[in-house]
Amino acid sequence: MSLQQEIEEKASKIFRDSYQMSIGELLNLYRDGELDIHPEFQRVFRWNDFQKTKLIESIMLNIPIPPIFVSQNEKGIWDVVDGVQRLSTIFQFVGLLKNEEGKKIENLKLLPTDYLPSFDSVQWETENEKESFTAEQRLFFKRSRIDVNIVKKESDPNTKYELFQRLNTGGSFLSDQEVRSCLMIMTNHDYYNFIVKLSKNPDFNNTVPITDRKIDEQYLLELILRLLVPAVLDDNKINAYQEISDLLDKMTIKLCKENSNKGEIEEAFSKTFKLLNETEGEGVFKTFKDGRHSGPFLTAAYQGIAYGVFCNISNIGKLSNNKKWLSEKISNFYKEDTFTKNMKPGTKSVPRFKDLSNFGKVFFRP
Repeated sequence: MSLQQEIEEKASKIFRDSYQMSIGELLNLYRDGELDIHPEFQRVFRWNDFQKTKLIESIMLNIPIPPIFVSQNEKGIWDVVDGVQRLSTIFQFVGLLKNEEGKKIENLKLLPTDYLPSFDSVQWETENEKESFTAEQRLFFKRSRIDVNIVKKESDPNTKYELFQRLNTGGSFLSDQEVRSCLMIMTNHDYYNFIVKLSKNPDFNNTVPITDRKIDEQYLLELILRLLVPAVLDDNKINAYQEISDLLDKMTIKLCKENSNKGEIEEAFSKTFKLLNETEGEGVFKTFKDGRHSGPFLTAAYQGIAYGVFCNISNIGKLSNNKKWLSEKISNFYKEDTFTKNMKPGTKSVPRFKDLSNFGKVFFRP
């Protein structure tokens, strides 16, 4: 297939429209449940009050703001793909924004700015006229227009996810897993909650001593997905992925859509990390040298050991001396050529993921 044929084939699967809509129209769509901004995203897209104030200032001063991207689902409802924080700020300012439980969030109080110092403590509408927009200002705000790009329901189903990734990575303040978490919420909210539930397992947390920054970036969720992804990954197609983040993104969406065996997964996960914690504790995924574990947490060690034990936990659990057996296997794992080879600088992330997953599955088989 030629380049032009590839372009025409892919372009023919994307249907979109562009509109200019008033803020008042967007308020009505949100109020009527026809615009889904995914309140769960509010934990990920974190704007402070000054950033929110600057958006309101831009609207009042006629300063252009970036367009909103939405995807139309099969019911005609618009899923916000890009622009969650902008819309959330607008809805919070006018007193409409609700949290995950459906409760209204406290109205936004503006802060003073260089251009509009009188913004200080101003709200949408209060009894104190000095701290409230006037009726004229409220009308101006609601009549202000925002560009909206709509990916129509006739488009390829994967277009929404691809668009979200492209708009929220590269120059973004979001980590790869924060973007991936949003994709999970958009695809299967229950599955996202399931992964979050697993991430709170105390044995799991004790064996993966990562930094607070990594925790904030939701790296615990990525570590769990690294155990589940190989089950839906076709080894023959793995070379199509250049980056591990792309592989995890695509396979996570597949996991969300299949949404199977959650009970079995939770049981195996719980048994795996209980045994690992009782056997080696927080050092299990740290280099083993001179008879002890030391150094930082190693994702490569986690991939081989955790995945290997996870795959074989049923049979390992049947061993009468399983803790002693596992302890010896783990210490030997760090000496294996497959592990040491994949720890060398310059090793590509996707082949490393494949090698260590496949090796661990065989190495920890009783």
